[in-house]
Amino acid sequence: MALKTVILVVEDEVIIRMGAVQMLEDAGFTVVEAGNAHDAVSILEDRNDVRAIFTDINMPGTMDGMRLARMVRDRWPPIHLIVTSGLIFPSDDDLPPGGKFIQKPYDPRHVIATLRALLGQTSPSNPHLLARKAA
Repeated sequence: MALKTVILVVEDEVIIRMGAVQMLEDAGFTVVEAGNAHDAVSILEDRNDVRAIFTDINMPGTMDGMRLARMVRDRWPPIHLIVTSGLIFPSDDDLPPGGKFIQKPYDPRHVIATLRALLGQTSPSNPHLLARKAA
């Protein structure tokens, strides 16, 4: 049996985090969750199996999702990054290299297709086909 890909969800809003976790688990991923960037860093320091992070930008504390994404790119370069927000809309230049932005509210099919493309699990040419494979 193949091991499931581990995704770290970082979101301070509990209901939104629960929805994101469910969405990713339904797509066949193993999900670890954190309520803020500092908890996310602690998880990354303790685990070596996280392949991607799906993080909100706006979070309480001294580190937001963009700072987290930059730190992850510096300390754990193989980890893929997706940042999301309904309030801040970063340009590609604002994101760490290879990072992706998905605006809230997001379509779960788009999130899953983007993750699968980043992870090299499918071709990014047809996101609707990718989303069906994720379901």
